[in-house]
This record gives sequence, structure tokens and C-alpha cells, in this order.
Amino acid sequence: MSARFSPAACARLVVKIGSSLLVGSDGQVRRDWLASVLDDIAIRRAAGQQVVIVSSGAIALGARRLKLPKGGRASLEDAQAAAACGQIVLARTYAELLGGHGIEAAQILLTLGDLEDRRRYLNVAATLDRLLSLGAVPVLNENDSVATAEIRFGDNDRLAARAGQAAGANAVVLLSDIDGLYSGNPSRDPSAVLIPVVERLDVTIDAMADARSGSGLGSGGMAAKVQAARIAVQAGMHLAIADGRVDHPLARFDATSHGTVFVAEGGTSPRKSWLAGRLTVAGRLTIDAGAAKALKSGKSLLAAGVTTVSGKFARGDAVEIVTDGAVIARGLAGYDVPDATAIAGVRNDAQAAILGYAPRSAMIHRDHLVLL
Repeated sequence: MSARFSPAACARLVVKIGSSLLVGSDGQVRRDWLASVLDDIAIRRAAGQQVVIVSSGAIALGARRLKLPKGGRASLEDAQAAAACGQIVLARTYAELLGGHGIEAAQILLTLGDLEDRRRYLNVAATLDRLLSLGAVPVLNENDSVATAEIRFGDNDRLAARAGQAAGANAVVLLSDIDGLYSGNPSRDPSAVLIPVVERLDVTIDAMADARSGSGLGSGGMAAKVQAARIAVQAGMHLAIADGRVDHPLARFDATSHGTVFVAEGGTSPRKSWLAGRLTVAGRLTIDAGAAKALKSGKSLLAAGVTTVSGKFARGDAVEIVTDGAVIARGLAGYDVPDATAIAGVRNDAQAAILGYAPRSAMIHRDHLVLL
């Protein structure tokens, strides 16, 4: 399975490095280990693969330097201050170690809004594409110095998947302090076994994920990795969880395939891929069974099939589409909330009298809608 991530099969790769791997118990960068990872990346680049790094570690590094309790996570203000201090250390380390291979490092700090807003997302995509074309290795992290609970990814696993979409990557590797997805939590269940390949993400896989971060340094966990996998595979990217606790972890994964590989689906258009991978929505449309059947056959969502409208959204905002309590699709609203509410359940030929203007062809056009 690791061949799917090789330079021959994967022109662009995203590699995510977690805090527990990067930062030692002394609060310092595990420099020799990181050098081994970047050795692997330099070899891949020489073979023609372009690589984007998503690196955690700023908060953990800054917390020790600022002598903050609880690893810098005692409060939002502490985390923001720690990130501001630690990010300098992180960027300098990457610049020095990549520079030893004659490779330029480039830093990009992102907030949730940078990838949720379509225009800003396209700007990120253009920047990544240009940096990669120039031979640089972009090093991405969440901008924790300004991010708050309402506007943050919360973990770099999902950031890596979203960044992979923006970069037009073919695959994502999450280097982790566990070697893959297990059938249960291996620390509590001795009978748990490693799942080497996941070809379909469903409730069974979700049940295997554990939301806790074992190290106490990171903010994700297996649940976040499975969520990242869902974003990746819907966008046509394979995603691997590989053991990062060894030196040269990418070379080891390449040689052994040891880990868990989530196999990509066919993928959708870039716009629909961006829409499917969103982490936030502005509202919700609940629809009846007939409308749900129409969506699954590739049709647009008509107002007549909408039973309730909730949220605060304007035309063009992303909303989720629900039937029988399950989210089945996501789309860009064709109306603001007041008008959407007014015509919910109404056939097209009766909408003009309610709206006072000629109605649009659909509540959400199929070109702006993606099934989940």
C-alpha cells in the first residue's frame, strides 16, 4: 500500500508531524529525529516528489521557554503566547535543517477561515503551488497566536487534509505516536488489532477511533485522524497513519507499509472537494424523502422538498442538508434565510408571489452541492 505514496505514484505529498514526535520531554526539538525525517523528504524531492509539511509543536516549544503551566494549555491566552514564542523556534529549525540539503523552507500560518472562505482558500492554493514550483518546502501550522475556539481547526490532522486539497496533493501521511488505526484502543484492549487498509469509512471505523491524545502534547487523537481521512479520501487523496516514533519514519513506511492506509475515492471537482471538506456551515436545510432521493440521483435541491430551515446564512453560504437526522449533503445556499424560510415546501410556480421576484431554479443548484 505504501507504493501509493511513492514519488512514482504521488507527485505531491503532505506530511504531518505531531507535537509528541517533534518535542522531547525537555521542551526542546528532537533535532536528530527531525533531521532523519527531513533526510527522507530530501530523498523524495530528489526523486521528483513535491512535499508540503504540516508541523505541530509551536505551543509545546513556547510553553517551556515562557515557563507556562500545563504545556501552555492552561488558558487560551497562554496557548496564544506560547505559539508566538515557539513558532520562531520551529521555523528556524526547519530552515536550518532543510537548508543543509540545499532546500528553502517557507512558513505559512493558517486559521480555519483561510481554508473555509473560498477566496482565501484559492489564495492559499496559489501560494502553495508557486512555492512548490520554485522548489521550496512549505511548512504549515495553525496560527495559534490569533486562533480562538470558534475559528480554529483544533488539530493539525484535519489541517493537513485541508491543506492537501489546497495544494492539489495526491496523498497525505500523518506521522503519529501510534502506528495506525486499531480495532480498539490498544492501551486498554489487548485483543485490539491493527487495521492495515480502510476502503470505506463508515460508522464501524468511527467507532474504532479514540478522541483522546495519548501524549498530552497534541490536541488531536485517532478521531481527528479519521476525520482527516474522510476529508482526504473524498478529495481523491490517499491518507496513511504511520509510526513516527522511529528514525527515518517515511523510509520505514515505504519499505514495510506498516500502518493504516485509507484508500481514496474517485474524487470530485476542486470546488466540490473544498465544499465537502469544510469544517463549518452557516445553517441547515432539512428535506423530505423525495428530495433526498432526487439528490442521490444527481438533481438539484428544490424548495418544495425542504421541510425546515435553520441557522443564519446568506446566499452563497455553505449549509448542510439533513434527512431523517443524518447529514447527507452540503451545498451553497441559493437564498438568504428569510427567503429560504418563506418558500420552504413551496413549488416553483408559486414562489414568485411569495418572494416578490422571479425565483431561482433551485434552493441549491446541483453544481453547488456535494453528497457526503
